[in-house]
Amino acid sequence: MSTITIFHNPACGTSRNTLAMIRNSGEEPHVVEYLKTPPDRETLQRLIADTGMATRDLMRRKGTPYDELGLDDPKWTDEQLVDFMLQHPILINRPIVVTPLGTRLCRPSEVVLTILPNPQRGAFTKEDGEQVVDAQGQRVEPR
Repeated sequence: MSTITIFHNPACGTSRNTLAMIRNSGEEPHVVEYLKTPPDRETLQRLIADTGMATRDLMRRKGTPYDELGLDDPKWTDEQLVDFMLQHPILINRPIVVTPLGTRLCRPSEVVLTILPNPQRGAFTKEDGEQVVDAQGQRVEPR
């Protein structure tokens, strides 16, 4: 059983890149397609707490009912925002990765490199052509 879990949306390039970097470290994570299998309240609240982010900061706006529901309004409590995320899982930003070294929203995808227990095993280039890791498994700094 893997010690890494990714809350993943296969339609999202950032999520696909993050999953590929996890696999490039030699791990096969537990993949949760959260739009098909949303987390329960306890899991979602734990993920929010473990990222250290504010609830609203872990919400996705683009391509979601965020604006339509008026979720920018400060009247909404964290509990109410979690309710909206449970009702509309598309509001949960992605990918969220949990490893023994921490829990992070991996946007951009290379954030995952900070919490992977194993180094990259070789070069990695993102879908858009940006090289992230060189042939020796070392992080390539963006230009």
